Amino acid sequence: MSEVQKQSVGSHFPPTGGARGGRIIIAGGGTGGHIFPAVAIAHALRKLQPGIDILFVGAKGKMEMEKVPQAGYEIKGLDIAGFNRSSLIKNIGLPFKLIKSFWQVRSIIKTFQPDAVIGVGGYSSFPVLRYAQAQGIATFIHEANSFAGKSNIMLGKKASKIFVATDGMEKFFPAEKIMITGNPVRQNIVNNIISRSEGIQFFGLEPAKKTVFVTGGSLGAKGINEAIDAGIAAFAQNNVQLIWQTGKPYADRASAIAVENKNIWANSFITQMEYAYAAADIVISRSGAMSVAELCVAKKPVIFVPFPFAAEDHQTANAQNLVNKQAGLMIKDSEAKEKLVAKAIALAGDEQQQNMLKGNIAKLAITNADEVVAKEILRLIS
Repeated sequence: MSEVQKQSVGSHFPPTGGARGGRIIIAGGGTGGHIFPAVAIAHALRKLQPGIDILFVGAKGKMEMEKVPQAGYEIKGLDIAGFNRSSLIKNIGLPFKLIKSFWQVRSIIKTFQPDAVIGVGGYSSFPVLRYAQAQGIATFIHEANSFAGKSNIMLGKKASKIFVATDGMEKFFPAEKIMITGNPVRQNIVNNIISRSEGIQFFGLEPAKKTVFVTGGSLGAKGINEAIDAGIAAFAQNNVQLIWQTGKPYADRASAIAVENKNIWANSFITQMEYAYAAADIVISRSGAMSVAELCVAKKPVIFVPFPFAAEDHQTANAQNLVNKQAGLMIKDSEAKEKLVAKAIALAGDEQQQNMLKGNIAKLAITNADEVVAKEILRLIS
């Protein structure tokens, strides 16, 4: 464990560096969809104003406690947890954790004395922004999804500015505070210059065949995996090949299938996603905010299968937003086993529809969201 991770809440903070400094807290996390945009915003702030001090605040035991220090930033962990819907008895200690987290937040803010606090979502962001607002500190929200979370809706009433990924967010936030910025996307996707042939070669597939890239995120997607498995024979029958990122739970099953089918590449995780996007003619994906943002930049025809148990069903809202703009297709998770493979094969044979989807999703691509957010924050607190 690094020294950054070992530091306790309320420990000494170094003095602000540089002639043009400033202090900013970035709060939130829990998933990559919250953490990666937060880190991208921090990088942009540091690039625009090198003397700035940035402190992250997250939840102890969550992935931000590892990922943020790896990105070069200090993080403080709160003793806080979200509501457990599957086991009500596990929620008994929640009120005590919430009270304790507010005392920890009070100590952090009193010691660090931030000029602004940025919330990126996740339950650890709420007590930080709430306390900052009570102290009259400028607060900013980045809402990645097209259906805002309840905490962000509450916090938005007193926020200085609310950065959103898409239009139509006036139903959640005060219109005068909204700024459409899009979601920050990883630079290896933004700057991808890998050709289709290089991508195909990377996976050992055939250039002449249409290629479907299936991804359910780092943990995989049970509904998507089972649907692909159920219809696996149809891919070879229709001269379509498959890049299949399964997640760990389905990796052994998919690997066994791939051994028997030369038109399938399967693995639990793809580190170099830029090759998969380059190789793909069509993508099948969940519709988390960051997945949607990356697919807009990658400019690929997409069939979305939203995760049905996401908070406020925001993945369905994310996908529907693109469907309404003829920038993507959508199949419900509950219908995936019956419809997904047939839909993918039909799309693979329809060049006109592919081109329409590519053209429309490309219009939604935003490659500099992190810089836009950082500039606006610095402008408002200077």
